[in-house]
Amino acid sequence: MTTLRNPSPASRLAAAAGALLLAGCAINQSVTPVGGLEVREICIVDNPAVRATFLEALRKAVAAKGYTVRVLPANSPLRECPVTVTYTANWRWDLALYMAYAEINVFKAGAPAGKAVYDSLGGGANMGKFISAEDKVNELVNQLMAGGAR
Repeated sequence: MTTLRNPSPASRLAAAAGALLLAGCAINQSVTPVGGLEVREICIVDNPAVRATFLEALRKAVAAKGYTVRVLPANSPLRECPVTVTYTANWRWDLALYMAYAEINVFKAGAPAGKAVYDSLGGGANMGKFISAEDKVNELVNQLMAGGAR
């Protein structure tokens, strides 16, 4: 029979430090899905500060949901189309280049309607941060626009 004893202060400190280290390696993702979109066309406002490959992945992912996609010039008004999408993303270097942050916002008639955020900036040693940006964009759009075009 084994008996439990109180852990020493040193072992408690080591456990707490380990928990903090693991918590510091978090990758966060949150999606607020868009309610029913009664449109066939979605406009995406170009963001020239983001790699062109992101826009292409986003365009393809939205089109795969059954929508016609029109890309608008940077700084176009959100009311340019009944449903407009904006985005931002950035990459970091840690052994390899990886997408560290992405945000996709959907607006209906200029008002916020849905949002998807992927954030691996606190990913530290978490190897899950080395994902395919295109696969992550597809995942975010699938969650954001779950129903697809009607």
